[in-house]
Amino acid sequence: MKNTVKILALAILFAISYQSLAQTFGIKAGLNLANMTMKDDDETYSDDHKMRPGFYAGGMVDITLVNSLSLQTGLFLSQKGYKYDKNDIKSNTSLLYLEVPATANYRFDAGKAKIYVEAGPYLGVGLGGKWKYEEDGESESESIKFGKDENLKLLDFGLRVGGGVEVNAIQIGIYYGLGLANISHDSDGGYKMTNKVLGFTLGYWFGNKE
Repeated sequence: MKNTVKILALAILFAISYQSLAQTFGIKAGLNLANMTMKDDDETYSDDHKMRPGFYAGGMVDITLVNSLSLQTGLFLSQKGYKYDKNDIKSNTSLLYLEVPATANYRFDAGKAKIYVEAGPYLGVGLGGKWKYEEDGESESESIKFGKDENLKLLDFGLRVGGGVEVNAIQIGIYYGLGLANISHDSDGGYKMTNKVLGFTLGYWFGNKE
């Protein structure tokens, strides 16, 4: 718990420090279609997983570097996980992260709008989650905790790529986040559990943004 508080505090200070230098800040929210990859050296166990809808919301900061190139970061609540529904067995895993992306954004004019592309790393801190399981009419559920001696590792990190369009203060975007961190404590036989998310977002910039 202490480590979680320290990491969250550092993330908040990181965002605030950049915001003080930024030309523009805004808010963003959207839909996550999340899934997870689970595999070891011999087999993949997640082929039958399905995307789980979730939310994505937070504040964003845009820092102009040169001309049309900027650094974009912020603090976001990002819901991840996966669903399984096969042979009368259903399961739903929901994971909530506090996420800090740091993407390089390049914009170019397209009439009255601007098209942008983005790429860069992200860091996520697990806040909590829930696992639900149902079979033959019987169901059970369990809370998921993050940490050294808990269900899953505290930190997630990976790469994010995306793009979209900006019209005046409105930003409409799509992104894909590929987790590179094994969030499972179990690594026997090369076992890995990683996040992946396809997201659709709508953002609004406060103030003028060039």
